Amino acid sequence: MASLSPALPRIDRIRASRYLCRLALPICGAQLAQIGVSTSGIVMAGRSSTVDLAAVSIGASLWVPLMLFMSGTMIGLTAVVAQLLGAGQVERIRVQVHQAGWIALAMGLIAACALSWLPSAVFALMDIPAEIATAAEAYLLAVAFGMPALAGYQALRAYSDGFNHTRPALWFSLLGLAVHLPLGLWLIFGGAGVPPLGALGCGIATAVSMWASLFGMLAYTKRARIYQRVALWRGLTAPQPAQLFALLRLGLPIGVAIFAEVTMFAVVALLIATYGTVVIAAHEVALNFTSILFMMPLAVGMALTIQVGTRLGEGRPGAASQEAWNGLWIALAAALANALVVVLFARQVAALYSTEPAVIELAVELLYLAVLFQVSDALQIGIAGALRGYKDTRAVMLITLFAYWVAGLGSGLAFGRGVPGVFDGLGVHGFWIGLIVGLSTAAALLALRLNWVSRRRLDDPTPHRPTPAPPPST
Repeated sequence: MASLSPALPRIDRIRASRYLCRLALPICGAQLAQIGVSTSGIVMAGRSSTVDLAAVSIGASLWVPLMLFMSGTMIGLTAVVAQLLGAGQVERIRVQVHQAGWIALAMGLIAACALSWLPSAVFALMDIPAEIATAAEAYLLAVAFGMPALAGYQALRAYSDGFNHTRPALWFSLLGLAVHLPLGLWLIFGGAGVPPLGALGCGIATAVSMWASLFGMLAYTKRARIYQRVALWRGLTAPQPAQLFALLRLGLPIGVAIFAEVTMFAVVALLIATYGTVVIAAHEVALNFTSILFMMPLAVGMALTIQVGTRLGEGRPGAASQEAWNGLWIALAAALANALVVVLFARQVAALYSTEPAVIELAVELLYLAVLFQVSDALQIGIAGALRGYKDTRAVMLITLFAYWVAGLGSGLAFGRGVPGVFDGLGVHGFWIGLIVGLSTAAALLALRLNWVSRRRLDDPTPHRPTPAPPPST
Protein backbone atom coordinates (compact mmCIF):
# COMPACT_ATOMS: atom_id res chain seq x y z
CA MET A 1 0.00 0.00 0.00
CA ALA A 2 2.51 2.55 -1.15
CA SER A 3 1.60 6.20 -1.25
CA LEU A 4 2.05 8.28 -4.35
CA SER A 5 3.45 11.18 -2.35
CA PRO A 6 6.22 11.22 0.24
CA ALA A 7 5.24 9.57 3.50
CA LEU A 8 4.09 11.82 6.30
CA PRO A 9 6.82 12.69 8.80
CA ARG A 10 6.40 10.69 11.99
CA ILE A 11 5.08 13.57 14.08
CA ASP A 12 2.59 14.58 11.37
CA ARG A 13 1.52 10.97 10.91
CA ILE A 14 0.80 10.66 14.63
CA ARG A 15 -1.09 13.97 14.63
CA ALA A 16 -3.13 12.99 11.55
CA SER A 17 -3.89 9.56 13.01
CA ARG A 18 -5.07 11.02 16.29
CA TYR A 19 -7.29 13.51 14.52
CA LEU A 20 -8.76 10.79 12.29
CA CYS A 21 -9.52 8.65 15.34
CA ARG A 22 -11.19 11.61 17.07
CA LEU A 23 -13.44 11.94 14.05
CA ALA A 24 -14.06 8.20 13.66
CA LEU A 25 -14.85 7.10 17.23
CA PRO A 26 -18.06 9.18 17.59
CA ILE A 27 -19.13 8.06 14.11
CA CYS A 28 -18.65 4.44 15.16
CA GLY A 29 -20.72 4.98 18.28
CA ALA A 30 -23.46 6.69 16.28
CA GLN A 31 -23.60 3.80 13.79
CA LEU A 32 -23.85 1.27 16.62
CA ALA A 33 -26.62 3.30 18.27
CA GLN A 34 -28.60 3.42 15.02
CA ILE A 35 -28.22 -0.33 14.57
CA GLY A 36 -29.26 -0.66 18.20
CA VAL A 37 -32.69 0.80 17.44
CA SER A 38 -33.57 -1.95 14.94
CA THR A 39 -31.77 -4.70 16.87
CA SER A 40 -33.39 -3.83 20.21
CA GLY A 41 -36.76 -3.76 18.47
CA ILE A 42 -36.21 -7.28 17.17
CA VAL A 43 -35.11 -8.51 20.61
CA MET A 44 -38.10 -6.93 22.40
CA ALA A 45 -40.53 -8.23 19.76
CA GLY A 46 -39.05 -11.71 20.19
CA ARG A 47 -39.97 -11.57 23.88
CA SER A 48 -43.55 -10.73 22.90
CA SER A 49 -44.37 -13.51 20.41
CA THR A 50 -43.00 -15.44 17.47
CA VAL A 51 -45.34 -13.55 15.14
CA ASP A 52 -44.10 -10.18 16.41
CA LEU A 53 -40.48 -11.33 16.08
CA ALA A 54 -41.00 -12.41 12.48
CA ALA A 55 -42.94 -9.23 11.65
CA VAL A 56 -40.34 -6.85 13.06
CA SER A 57 -37.45 -8.82 11.52
CA ILE A 58 -39.04 -8.77 8.07
CA GLY A 59 -40.03 -5.13 8.44
CA ALA A 60 -36.52 -4.09 9.50
CA SER A 61 -35.11 -5.82 6.42
CA LEU A 62 -37.13 -3.32 4.35
CA TRP A 63 -36.64 -0.01 6.17
CA VAL A 64 -33.00 -0.39 7.25
CA PRO A 65 -31.72 -0.54 3.62
CA LEU A 66 -33.73 2.63 2.93
CA MET A 67 -32.05 4.27 5.92
CA LEU A 68 -28.62 3.28 4.61
CA PHE A 69 -29.46 4.58 1.13
CA MET A 70 -30.52 7.96 2.54
CA SER A 71 -27.49 8.10 4.81
CA GLY A 72 -25.17 7.31 1.90
CA THR A 73 -26.76 9.94 -0.31
CA MET A 74 -26.22 12.56 2.39
CA ILE A 75 -22.49 11.72 2.60
CA GLY A 76 -22.17 13.84 -0.54
CA LEU A 77 -23.07 16.85 1.60
CA THR A 78 -20.33 15.88 4.08
CA ALA A 79 -17.71 16.09 1.32
CA VAL A 80 -19.05 19.45 0.09
CA VAL A 81 -19.10 21.01 3.56
CA ALA A 82 -15.62 19.68 4.40
CA GLN A 83 -14.11 21.20 1.24
CA LEU A 84 -15.86 24.54 1.76
CA LEU A 85 -14.72 24.62 5.38
CA GLY A 86 -11.15 23.85 4.37
CA ALA A 87 -11.28 26.60 1.74
CA GLY A 88 -12.52 29.12 4.31
CA GLN A 89 -15.75 29.64 2.34
CA VAL A 90 -18.05 29.09 5.29
CA GLU A 91 -20.61 31.52 3.92
CA ARG A 92 -21.39 29.07 1.10
CA ILE A 93 -22.22 26.18 3.43
CA ARG A 94 -25.68 27.46 4.37
CA VAL A 95 -27.19 27.18 0.91
CA GLN A 96 -25.71 23.70 0.41
CA VAL A 97 -27.24 22.41 3.65
CA HIS A 98 -30.63 23.90 2.75
CA GLN A 99 -30.56 22.22 -0.66
CA ALA A 100 -29.61 18.92 0.97
CA GLY A 101 -32.54 19.45 3.32
CA TRP A 102 -34.94 19.64 0.38
CA ILE A 103 -33.46 16.42 -1.00
CA ALA A 104 -33.78 14.76 2.41
CA LEU A 105 -37.41 15.86 2.69
CA ALA A 106 -38.20 14.36 -0.71
CA MET A 107 -36.40 11.10 0.10
CA GLY A 108 -38.13 10.86 3.48
CA LEU A 109 -41.59 11.35 1.97
CA ILE A 110 -40.90 8.84 -0.81
CA ALA A 111 -39.63 6.30 1.73
CA ALA A 112 -42.70 6.90 3.91
CA CYS A 113 -45.03 6.32 0.97
CA ALA A 114 -43.13 3.19 -0.06
CA LEU A 115 -43.34 1.70 3.44
CA SER A 116 -47.05 2.56 3.62
CA TRP A 117 -48.19 1.20 0.28
CA LEU A 118 -45.75 -1.42 -1.05
CA PRO A 119 -45.24 -4.00 1.73
CA SER A 120 -48.54 -5.79 1.14
CA ALA A 121 -47.60 -6.51 -2.47
CA VAL A 122 -44.06 -7.56 -1.48
CA PHE A 123 -45.32 -9.90 1.23
CA ALA A 124 -47.83 -11.44 -1.19
CA LEU A 125 -45.02 -12.17 -3.68
CA MET A 126 -42.89 -13.67 -0.87
CA ASP A 127 -45.86 -15.79 0.28
CA ILE A 128 -45.50 -14.54 3.86
CA PRO A 129 -48.14 -16.07 6.20
CA ALA A 130 -51.13 -13.75 6.61
CA GLU A 131 -50.75 -13.27 10.37
CA ILE A 132 -47.08 -12.24 10.05
CA ALA A 133 -47.76 -10.05 6.99
CA THR A 134 -50.53 -8.16 8.79
CA ALA A 135 -48.31 -7.48 11.82
CA ALA A 136 -45.37 -6.46 9.60
CA GLU A 137 -47.55 -4.05 7.60
CA ALA A 138 -48.74 -2.39 10.84
CA TYR A 139 -45.12 -2.11 12.03
CA LEU A 140 -43.95 -0.55 8.77
CA LEU A 141 -46.90 1.85 8.62
CA ALA A 142 -45.85 3.20 12.01
CA VAL A 143 -42.17 3.38 11.02
CA ALA A 144 -43.17 5.26 7.86
CA PHE A 145 -44.16 8.30 9.95
CA GLY A 146 -40.56 8.53 11.15
CA MET A 147 -38.85 8.35 7.76
CA PRO A 148 -38.98 12.13 6.99
CA ALA A 149 -37.42 12.76 10.41
CA LEU A 150 -34.75 10.14 9.77
CA ALA A 151 -33.88 11.73 6.42
CA GLY A 152 -33.71 15.20 7.98
CA TYR A 153 -31.51 13.92 10.78
CA GLN A 154 -29.14 12.34 8.25
CA ALA A 155 -28.85 15.69 6.43
CA LEU A 156 -27.99 17.58 9.62
CA ARG A 157 -25.60 14.85 10.67
CA ALA A 158 -23.82 15.07 7.30
CA TYR A 159 -23.55 18.86 7.79
CA SER A 160 -22.09 18.49 11.28
CA ASP A 161 -19.71 15.72 10.19
CA GLY A 162 -18.48 17.84 7.28
CA PHE A 163 -17.86 20.62 9.80
CA ASN A 164 -15.35 18.24 11.44
CA HIS A 165 -17.72 17.94 14.42
CA THR A 166 -18.80 14.28 14.62
CA ARG A 167 -19.77 14.02 18.29
CA PRO A 168 -23.36 15.31 17.87
CA ALA A 169 -24.11 12.29 15.67
CA LEU A 170 -23.21 10.08 18.63
CA TRP A 171 -25.16 12.15 21.16
CA PHE A 172 -28.40 12.25 19.23
CA SER A 173 -28.22 8.68 17.95
CA LEU A 174 -27.91 7.66 21.62
CA LEU A 175 -30.86 9.94 22.41
CA GLY A 176 -32.95 8.08 19.83
CA LEU A 177 -31.93 4.74 21.31
CA ALA A 178 -32.67 5.98 24.85
CA VAL A 179 -36.18 7.00 23.76
CA HIS A 180 -36.76 3.78 21.84
CA LEU A 181 -35.94 1.31 24.62
CA PRO A 182 -38.43 2.31 27.36
CA LEU A 183 -41.11 3.41 24.90
CA GLY A 184 -40.79 0.15 22.99
CA LEU A 185 -41.10 -1.93 26.16
CA TRP A 186 -44.20 0.01 27.19
CA LEU A 187 -45.98 -0.12 23.83
CA ILE A 188 -45.03 -3.69 22.88
CA PHE A 189 -46.04 -5.27 26.21
CA GLY A 190 -48.62 -2.71 27.35
CA GLY A 191 -49.18 -1.12 30.73
CA ALA A 192 -50.58 2.04 32.38
CA GLY A 193 -53.82 1.71 30.44
CA VAL A 194 -52.18 0.88 27.09
CA PRO A 195 -52.93 -2.61 25.69
CA PRO A 196 -50.05 -4.72 24.33
CA LEU A 197 -49.45 -3.52 20.77
CA GLY A 198 -46.73 -5.98 19.75
CA ALA A 199 -45.10 -5.18 16.41
CA LEU A 200 -47.21 -2.03 15.99
CA GLY A 201 -45.92 -0.70 19.31
CA CYS A 202 -42.36 -1.37 18.21
CA GLY A 203 -42.97 0.61 15.01
CA ILE A 204 -44.43 3.55 16.93
CA ALA A 205 -41.42 3.59 19.29
CA THR A 206 -39.04 3.49 16.33
CA ALA A 207 -40.76 6.44 14.63
CA VAL A 208 -40.79 8.49 17.84
CA SER A 209 -37.07 7.80 18.36
CA MET A 210 -36.37 9.13 14.85
CA TRP A 211 -38.19 12.37 15.62
CA ALA A 212 -36.36 12.68 18.94
CA SER A 213 -32.99 12.45 17.18
CA LEU A 214 -34.05 15.06 14.62
CA PHE A 215 -35.34 17.56 17.20
CA GLY A 216 -32.18 17.12 19.26
CA MET A 217 -29.98 17.81 16.24
CA LEU A 218 -32.15 20.77 15.18
CA ALA A 219 -31.82 22.40 18.58
CA TYR A 220 -28.10 21.77 18.76
CA THR A 221 -27.24 23.10 15.31
CA LYS A 222 -29.29 26.21 16.06
CA ARG A 223 -27.65 27.02 19.39
CA ALA A 224 -24.13 25.56 19.37
CA ARG A 225 -21.42 28.18 19.01
CA ILE A 226 -19.35 26.14 16.56
CA TYR A 227 -21.96 26.63 13.78
CA GLN A 228 -22.67 30.32 14.35
CA ARG A 229 -20.57 31.43 11.36
CA VAL A 230 -22.89 29.50 9.03
CA ALA A 231 -26.10 31.21 10.23
CA LEU A 232 -27.95 28.10 9.07
CA TRP A 233 -31.34 29.06 10.48
CA ARG A 234 -31.36 32.69 9.29
CA GLY A 235 -34.20 32.19 6.86
CA LEU A 236 -34.75 29.30 4.44
CA THR A 237 -33.19 29.04 0.99
CA ALA A 238 -35.63 28.08 -1.76
CA PRO A 239 -34.91 24.99 -3.89
CA GLN A 240 -32.29 25.77 -6.55
CA PRO A 241 -32.30 23.19 -9.36
CA ALA A 242 -28.61 23.57 -10.25
CA GLN A 243 -27.53 23.04 -6.64
CA LEU A 244 -29.99 20.18 -6.14
CA PHE A 245 -28.73 18.34 -9.21
CA ALA A 246 -25.10 18.92 -8.22
CA LEU A 247 -25.70 17.40 -4.78
CA LEU A 248 -27.63 14.49 -6.28
CA ARG A 249 -24.87 13.80 -8.82
CA LEU A 250 -22.46 13.61 -5.92
CA GLY A 251 -24.58 11.83 -3.33
CA LEU A 252 -26.79 9.39 -5.25
CA PRO A 253 -23.86 7.22 -6.43
CA ILE A 254 -22.81 6.84 -2.77
CA GLY A 255 -26.31 5.79 -1.77
CA VAL A 256 -26.50 3.34 -4.68
CA ALA A 257 -23.08 1.85 -3.81
CA ILE A 258 -24.07 1.28 -0.18
CA PHE A 259 -27.45 -0.10 -1.22
CA ALA A 260 -25.73 -2.47 -3.66
CA GLU A 261 -23.56 -3.90 -0.88
CA VAL A 262 -26.55 -4.35 1.43
CA THR A 263 -28.60 -6.07 -1.25
CA MET A 264 -25.67 -8.36 -2.13
CA PHE A 265 -25.77 -9.74 1.39
CA ALA A 266 -29.57 -9.98 1.22
CA VAL A 267 -29.42 -11.96 -2.03
CA VAL A 268 -26.84 -14.35 -0.56
CA ALA A 269 -29.18 -14.93 2.39
CA LEU A 270 -31.96 -15.83 -0.03
CA LEU A 271 -29.70 -18.12 -2.08
CA ILE A 272 -28.66 -20.17 0.95
CA ALA A 273 -32.22 -20.47 2.27
CA THR A 274 -32.60 -23.81 0.49
CA TYR A 275 -29.85 -25.36 2.63
CA GLY A 276 -32.02 -25.62 5.75
CA THR A 277 -32.53 -23.94 9.10
CA VAL A 278 -29.11 -24.81 10.55
CA VAL A 279 -27.29 -23.14 7.64
CA ILE A 280 -29.59 -20.11 7.73
CA ALA A 281 -29.11 -19.68 11.48
CA ALA A 282 -25.32 -20.08 11.32
CA HIS A 283 -25.09 -17.62 8.43
CA GLU A 284 -27.13 -15.02 10.34
CA VAL A 285 -24.99 -15.49 13.48
CA ALA A 286 -21.72 -14.97 11.62
CA LEU A 287 -23.05 -12.09 9.51
CA ASN A 288 -24.60 -10.25 12.45
CA PHE A 289 -21.42 -10.37 14.53
CA THR A 290 -19.13 -9.35 11.67
CA SER A 291 -21.51 -6.49 10.85
CA ILE A 292 -21.03 -5.17 14.38
CA LEU A 293 -17.24 -5.45 14.06
CA PHE A 294 -17.43 -3.65 10.71
CA MET A 295 -18.65 -0.44 12.34
CA MET A 296 -15.11 0.70 13.22
CA PRO A 297 -13.66 0.39 9.68
CA LEU A 298 -16.84 2.00 8.36
CA ALA A 299 -16.35 4.91 10.73
CA VAL A 300 -12.74 5.29 9.57
CA GLY A 301 -13.95 5.45 5.96
CA MET A 302 -16.52 8.13 6.81
CA ALA A 303 -13.90 10.09 8.76
CA LEU A 304 -11.53 9.88 5.77
CA THR A 305 -14.19 11.57 3.64
CA ILE A 306 -14.10 14.49 6.08
CA GLN A 307 -10.31 14.62 6.45
CA VAL A 308 -9.48 14.31 2.75
CA GLY A 309 -12.21 16.77 1.76
CA THR A 310 -10.95 19.33 4.27
CA ARG A 311 -7.35 19.06 3.03
CA LEU A 312 -8.45 19.48 -0.57
CA GLY A 313 -10.51 22.53 0.39
CA GLU A 314 -7.36 23.97 1.97
CA GLY A 315 -5.62 23.56 -1.40
CA ARG A 316 -3.26 20.86 -0.05
CA PRO A 317 -3.60 17.82 -2.38
CA GLY A 318 -0.30 16.38 -1.12
CA ALA A 319 -1.56 16.30 2.46
CA ALA A 320 -4.87 14.83 1.24
CA SER A 321 -3.04 11.97 -0.49
CA GLN A 322 -0.74 11.34 2.47
CA GLU A 323 -3.53 11.35 5.03
CA ALA A 324 -5.73 9.14 2.83
CA TRP A 325 -3.11 6.38 2.72
CA ASN A 326 -2.30 6.88 6.38
CA GLY A 327 -5.99 6.41 7.17
CA LEU A 328 -6.04 3.14 5.28
CA TRP A 329 -3.37 1.77 7.60
CA ILE A 330 -5.66 2.66 10.49
CA ALA A 331 -8.57 0.87 8.80
CA LEU A 332 -6.33 -2.15 8.27
CA ALA A 333 -5.26 -2.08 11.92
CA ALA A 334 -8.92 -2.02 12.99
CA ALA A 335 -9.66 -4.97 10.70
CA LEU A 336 -6.72 -6.97 12.08
CA ALA A 337 -7.92 -6.27 15.63
CA ASN A 338 -11.37 -7.51 14.62
CA ALA A 339 -9.81 -10.59 13.03
CA LEU A 340 -7.95 -11.34 16.27
CA VAL A 341 -11.21 -11.12 18.20
CA VAL A 342 -12.80 -13.60 15.79
CA VAL A 343 -9.90 -16.05 15.97
CA LEU A 344 -9.79 -15.98 19.77
CA PHE A 345 -13.49 -15.91 20.58
CA ALA A 346 -15.36 -17.41 17.61
CA ARG A 347 -16.84 -20.31 19.59
CA GLN A 348 -17.85 -18.14 22.54
CA VAL A 349 -19.50 -15.65 20.22
CA ALA A 350 -21.47 -18.35 18.40
CA ALA A 351 -22.62 -19.76 21.75
CA LEU A 352 -24.07 -16.36 22.67
CA TYR A 353 -26.41 -16.58 19.69
CA SER A 354 -27.40 -20.25 19.77
CA THR A 355 -27.36 -23.32 22.00
CA GLU A 356 -27.67 -25.78 19.12
CA PRO A 357 -24.32 -27.58 18.56
CA ALA A 358 -24.74 -27.86 14.77
CA VAL A 359 -25.41 -24.12 14.46
CA ILE A 360 -22.43 -23.26 16.67
CA GLU A 361 -20.03 -25.47 14.71
CA LEU A 362 -21.02 -24.08 11.33
CA ALA A 363 -21.07 -20.50 12.62
CA VAL A 364 -17.50 -20.94 13.91
CA GLU A 365 -16.38 -22.13 10.46
CA LEU A 366 -17.98 -19.11 8.82
CA LEU A 367 -16.49 -16.75 11.40
CA TYR A 368 -13.03 -18.07 10.53
CA LEU A 369 -13.74 -17.22 6.89
CA ALA A 370 -14.76 -13.79 8.16
CA VAL A 371 -11.13 -13.14 9.14
CA LEU A 372 -10.36 -12.54 5.45
CA PHE A 373 -13.78 -10.99 4.98
CA GLN A 374 -13.01 -8.28 7.57
CA VAL A 375 -9.66 -7.29 6.09
CA SER A 376 -10.89 -6.84 2.53
CA ASP A 377 -14.09 -5.12 3.65
CA ALA A 378 -12.20 -2.67 5.86
CA LEU A 379 -9.83 -1.74 3.04
CA GLN A 380 -12.54 -1.23 0.44
CA ILE A 381 -14.71 0.94 2.71
CA GLY A 382 -11.68 3.00 3.76
CA ILE A 383 -10.56 3.60 0.18
CA ALA A 384 -14.13 4.42 -0.87
CA GLY A 385 -14.30 6.98 1.94
CA ALA A 386 -11.09 8.65 0.76
CA LEU A 387 -12.38 8.78 -2.82
CA ARG A 388 -15.60 10.40 -1.61
CA GLY A 389 -13.45 13.10 -0.04
CA TYR A 390 -12.19 13.72 -3.59
CA LYS A 391 -15.86 13.84 -4.69
CA ASP A 392 -15.11 10.85 -6.92
CA THR A 393 -18.38 9.02 -6.33
CA ARG A 394 -19.59 7.70 -9.69
CA ALA A 395 -16.44 5.64 -10.21
CA VAL A 396 -16.86 4.18 -6.71
CA MET A 397 -20.43 3.22 -7.58
CA LEU A 398 -19.46 1.51 -10.85
CA ILE A 399 -16.53 -0.34 -9.28
CA THR A 400 -18.58 -1.59 -6.35
CA LEU A 401 -21.49 -2.66 -8.56
CA PHE A 402 -19.09 -4.76 -10.63
CA ALA A 403 -17.25 -6.12 -7.60
CA TYR A 404 -20.37 -7.05 -5.62
CA TRP A 405 -22.76 -8.21 -8.29
CA VAL A 406 -20.42 -9.71 -10.89
CA ALA A 407 -17.28 -10.83 -9.08
CA GLY A 408 -18.88 -11.46 -5.68
CA LEU A 409 -22.21 -13.05 -6.54
CA GLY A 410 -20.81 -14.71 -9.66
CA SER A 411 -18.00 -16.46 -7.80
CA GLY A 412 -20.34 -17.17 -4.89
CA LEU A 413 -22.73 -19.02 -7.18
CA ALA A 414 -19.82 -20.90 -8.78
CA PHE A 415 -18.24 -21.92 -5.47
CA GLY A 416 -21.54 -22.45 -3.67
CA ARG A 417 -23.59 -24.32 -6.29
CA GLY A 418 -20.64 -25.78 -8.19
CA VAL A 419 -19.85 -25.98 -11.87
CA PRO A 420 -21.46 -28.92 -13.71
CA GLY A 421 -18.85 -31.39 -14.86
CA VAL A 422 -16.07 -29.62 -12.94
CA PHE A 423 -16.75 -29.79 -9.20
CA ASP A 424 -19.58 -29.97 -6.71
CA GLY A 425 -20.53 -26.87 -4.82
CA LEU A 426 -19.22 -25.97 -1.39
CA GLY A 427 -22.60 -24.82 -0.10
CA VAL A 428 -22.69 -21.87 2.28
CA HIS A 429 -18.88 -21.90 2.52
CA GLY A 430 -18.72 -21.24 -1.22
CA PHE A 431 -21.03 -18.26 -0.95
CA TRP A 432 -18.85 -16.79 1.80
CA ILE A 433 -15.81 -17.29 -0.40
CA GLY A 434 -17.72 -15.33 -3.03
CA LEU A 435 -18.26 -12.50 -0.55
CA ILE A 436 -14.52 -12.42 0.11
CA VAL A 437 -13.81 -12.38 -3.64
CA GLY A 438 -16.26 -9.53 -4.22
CA LEU A 439 -14.97 -7.37 -1.38
CA SER A 440 -11.33 -8.08 -2.28
CA THR A 441 -12.04 -7.14 -5.90
CA ALA A 442 -13.60 -3.89 -4.73
CA ALA A 443 -10.58 -3.13 -2.51
CA ALA A 444 -8.09 -3.76 -5.34
CA LEU A 445 -9.97 -1.74 -7.98
CA LEU A 446 -10.70 1.13 -5.60
CA ALA A 447 -7.02 1.27 -4.60
CA LEU A 448 -6.06 1.63 -8.26
CA ARG A 449 -8.66 4.37 -8.61
CA LEU A 450 -7.32 6.21 -5.55
CA ASN A 451 -3.82 5.99 -7.04
CA TRP A 452 -5.02 7.56 -10.25
CA VAL A 453 -7.18 10.27 -8.66
CA SER A 454 -4.57 11.39 -6.14
CA ARG A 455 -1.81 11.38 -8.78
CA ARG A 456 -3.93 13.49 -11.11
CA ARG A 457 -4.63 15.97 -8.34
CA LEU A 458 -0.95 16.14 -7.40
CA ASP A 459 0.18 16.63 -11.00
CA ASP A 460 -2.40 19.34 -11.70
CA PRO A 461 -0.96 22.71 -10.59
CA THR A 462 -4.39 24.37 -10.73
CA PRO A 463 -5.82 24.96 -7.25
CA HIS A 464 -8.97 22.93 -6.70
CA ARG A 465 -10.64 25.22 -4.24
CA PRO A 466 -14.41 25.52 -4.66
CA THR A 467 -15.25 28.33 -7.07
CA PRO A 468 -17.30 31.24 -5.78
CA ALA A 469 -21.03 31.02 -6.35
CA PRO A 470 -23.50 33.87 -6.74
CA PRO A 471 -25.40 34.81 -3.59
CA PRO A 472 -28.34 32.41 -3.15
CA SER A 473 -31.89 33.64 -3.26
CA THR A 474 -33.70 33.29 0.06
